[in-house]
Amino acid sequence: MELLSPAGSLQKLKYAIYYGADAVYCSGKDFGLRAKSTNLSDRELEEAAAFCHSLNRKIFVTVNIFAHNSDLKKIAEHLNFLQTINIDAVIVSDPGVFISAIENAPDLPIHISTQANVTSWKSAEFWFKQGAKRIITARELTINEIKEIKQKVPEIELEIFVHGAMCMSYSGRCLLSSYLNNRSANRGNCTQPCRWKYALTEETRPGQFFPLEEDKNGTYILNSKDLCLFDRLAEIKNAGVDCIKIEGRMKSLYYTANLTRTYREALDLIDNGKTLSDDLKAELDKVSHRIYSEAFFEHFDSIQTQNYASSSYIRNFQFIGEISKVSDSFIEIDCKAKFSVRDEIEIIFPNREQDLIIKVEEILNEENEPVEFSKPNEIIKLNLRDFKNLDCFEYGIVRKKIKW
Repeated sequence: MELLSPAGSLQKLKYAIYYGADAVYCSGKDFGLRAKSTNLSDRELEEAAAFCHSLNRKIFVTVNIFAHNSDLKKIAEHLNFLQTINIDAVIVSDPGVFISAIENAPDLPIHISTQANVTSWKSAEFWFKQGAKRIITARELTINEIKEIKQKVPEIELEIFVHGAMCMSYSGRCLLSSYLNNRSANRGNCTQPCRWKYALTEETRPGQFFPLEEDKNGTYILNSKDLCLFDRLAEIKNAGVDCIKIEGRMKSLYYTANLTRTYREALDLIDNGKTLSDDLKAELDKVSHRIYSEAFFEHFDSIQTQNYASSSYIRNFQFIGEISKVSDSFIEIDCKAKFSVRDEIEIIFPNREQDLIIKVEEILNEENEPVEFSKPNEIIKLNLRDFKNLDCFEYGIVRKKIKW
């Protein structure tokens, strides 16, 4: 199976590839459903396509908004541009955008977004007959339903989400953000009101709030758990799925890299008939996440997908930063969070066997002055004179276990 990773920026895209992705999906500055992500400019998209192809990897670009009349001319131009830079596929959900792709970028393979709500083999057959190459199935499907789609329409490629945040609405088709914030989720501007805390009010008693369950904190009645199908990868492969997908274009570089290498190793083990180890699965808990769920894998039951108690994240490890430079016996870290002298930090790499645990003995700032701790958004140096092979630090990412 192909491993497809999120790329919310050019840097994240490169790390996803370095850490084992077969393909990445990203968006231009417009027309994707993650408008608040950094996304890629036209110049960056061109660079990204060349970078992926130089390493024999693929790049897919989302153009999956539900277009209005005012969008159509610019979308046509954008699709033509994506064809000229030789991306490997465009991801769409709107039939109008689909037709525009055929008309303006006829050589561009088309993948049907999960937003299109493909829930049956007949729907998959329809899109295949229109010219689609791949279906990203609705998240509400069970594995048996996915298997039947593949059996009935074997020519179509199937892609499914296996990890990441889940929308509380049907395959992401939601109006809450538009209603409460005047920002449309279906045009890429979701403000996630489903994560807010809600209470009940009575029309004639304004200002009186009644909890929806007996809890002083109220309840998160719309809050979804995170999806995790790590334990089901062998079954997914046997069902004929062509590609597994990690959600998270708005997540950190560390999130993208660590999940990519974890699923990469898992797929390689499965291909070689080996079992998945507990220490590999433990990596899934080392990224920021909500409570995990297998969602609708066995049967359609939304009760298993919701967490009514809290919308907070579980954070067992903190992303400290990435290694930006290696020189002499020093490594330089582009810091995203604080760490201190005497802290124990971990440096992770694309190959998990190279991971290091280091007790910090000295931190130097950019002027080579010793400091007691790092600060976010600054470059600091660590002296690693005891490590002979400093080349291995390329693409390293630094994290620290959070002590409660």
